[in-house]
Amino acid sequence: MKFSKTNDMNTLKILTITAGIAAFLSAAKLSDNQCSNKTTARNETESKTEGLPKLLEVSKDNKIQVALLLDTSNSMDGLIDQAKSRLWNIVNTLTTLKYNGKSPQIEISLYEYGNDGLQDEHYIRQVTPLTQDLDLVSEKLFALRTNGGSEYCGAVIRDASNNLKWDGNEKSMKLIYIAGNEPFDQGNINYKDAIIQAKNKNIYINTIFCGNREEGIRSFWQNGASLGNGKYFNIDSNQKVIYIETPYDIKISHYNSQLNDTYISYGNRGYEMKNKQTLQDVNAESLSSSNAVERVVSKSKKNAYKNDHWDLVDKVEKDKGYISSIKEEELPSELKGKTKAEITKIVAQKASEREKIQKEIEFLAKKRQEFIDQEMKKRGNSDADDLGKAIEQSIAEIARKNGYSF
Repeated sequence: MKFSKTNDMNTLKILTITAGIAAFLSAAKLSDNQCSNKTTARNETESKTEGLPKLLEVSKDNKIQVALLLDTSNSMDGLIDQAKSRLWNIVNTLTTLKYNGKSPQIEISLYEYGNDGLQDEHYIRQVTPLTQDLDLVSEKLFALRTNGGSEYCGAVIRDASNNLKWDGNEKSMKLIYIAGNEPFDQGNINYKDAIIQAKNKNIYINTIFCGNREEGIRSFWQNGASLGNGKYFNIDSNQKVIYIETPYDIKISHYNSQLNDTYISYGNRGYEMKNKQTLQDVNAESLSSSNAVERVVSKSKKNAYKNDHWDLVDKVEKDKGYISSIKEEELPSELKGKTKAEITKIVAQKASEREKIQKEIEFLAKKRQEFIDQEMKKRGNSDADDLGKAIEQSIAEIARKNGYSF
């Protein structure tokens, strides 16, 4: 069939107009959908933000102080590996405790003993004081090396009891955990006398024997815990820590870089300390992705992870007027040349961002822990024979005894 030229042109016009109308309607529908999606996403975000829990107030009065005394003699490589793997899990257990509705400040100390390479007559060394500089604790823990030696439990308990800055508040919870595999009564410092001195300061002595339970009892590890009002455990120090992956791990991990971006270094060593923060992220990740997640959760805890010695946000929270006295040379490059008012505004903005991120992590961390608890119930106690689990169990029991709650 033949068409005239006029008919062809009319048909083409009709088709063009029809296609245009279709495209317009399609675009309008797409626009409506996009607007609807944006509105829904915005409403979900607002709803999610509104539903996030408020961060608990940090107590200014009481603390939970924990000293880890680790045997670093030749046979204890497995124990050190477990300590590296469980550090952040231990911190997170401590940060869940509350006293009168507030979060106590958390401080960790690290000791090593039983190592011939230590320049001390009793082969002991205070690796870190009681501190909230948890990057320092992590750094020093990863630097520990084992070496043959003699393990003197009485001597290291006495040193930790006498030389650490234990809080004088009777409501503060003070805990020593000593782990090793040699008889508890070795050395010329009587462990019973050392424990009595610690008890006079309301310090609980918990003992962790790396080996057979009965052998630990025979070699006085249980007796040490009984005298110190603490708990006795035995563990397999060579057992690899088993992690439980959860659906929340990736989400929590994504917040880590955002959290790091809220830190503003200052002072002579600020840049170095900020790099140390990143390095300890890498150390945690080197063990497992789950361990890295535990560290991110720890970093979100205002009562445990504090860096006012190098981070301007933490420093200003502690000392509101600090910016007015800070010197130009103490500022990082991005703040040099700015007025005090500009610096104050930037620090306040970073503080606000950090609090929002902390709330997000807190929300996800609770969901994560619920998932882990459910999974642990399914598995029974088969995964509980390691350093971190021993400490976690004893913390719960001693805390309840002292009026703390989870």
